[in-house]
Amino acid sequence: MDWGKGILLTIIGFVAFIMTLVIISVKQDDIHLVTENYYEKEIKYQEQIDREKLAAGLGREVLEFDGSTKTIFLDLPVGSKGNLQLFRPSDARLDQKLPLEITTQGKTAVPIQNLKPGYWRIQLTWEENGVEYYEEKKINL
Repeated sequence: MDWGKGILLTIIGFVAFIMTLVIISVKQDDIHLVTENYYEKEIKYQEQIDREKLAAGLGREVLEFDGSTKTIFLDLPVGSKGNLQLFRPSDARLDQKLPLEITTQGKTAVPIQNLKPGYWRIQLTWEENGVEYYEEKKINL
């Protein structure tokens, strides 16, 4: 084999390798963004920081997790409304968003035994007396 054939085979092999990588990357369909509307959330991030500071100033732990019973406890007053988001960073298909409206006195229990084991972020956004709050807890099931 002479130099010309060797260089030609090397170039053909390289092009075939690159084309294989391109085809594999194009066919990949399980790519998940952290959130769908990332740029909108980034612009409103200061509002999020303000909600977290307000929640920290309440003087009570609003969002609690009991690992033994796999239950989330919410300490919210009657009349509070909000959303509880169960966020799975590794797979957006497992995310859940639960609307909340507190109608009874005392702590509200939210069972999460059905969630897939692994790392979860629990994000609670609620409104209490016309003021918006936000609290987040990271858990492992």
